[in-house]
Amino acid sequence: MDGREFYSSLIRLHILHHAAQEPIFGLGIIEELGRHGYKLSAGTLYPMLHDMERKGYLTSVEETEGRQTRRFYAATELGKLRLDDAKQKVQELFGELFEASDS
Repeated sequence: MDGREFYSSLIRLHILHHAAQEPIFGLGIIEELGRHGYKLSAGTLYPMLHDMERKGYLTSVEETEGRQTRRFYAATELGKLRLDDAKQKVQELFGELFEASDS
């Protein structure tokens, strides 16, 4: 088993985190995730964004500037609630993972 199935959830948390701070767009979040060591293609990211929107965690709006059209995604209230819940769980897990490694 490779790490992709584990990373998928971490990537979704990254997306929610950034979308809760300010609206994000595809290429921008691909670059941001790249700074964290995740290499995603548009073919991987966009289905993830669409799924998160379908589940009610994100909402999107299309904006056109000149000839360029971008779809911006923002976290919904439900998305922010899920993010807050996940933060607590990640914090607990983080403590356990690193407490165990110190032994």
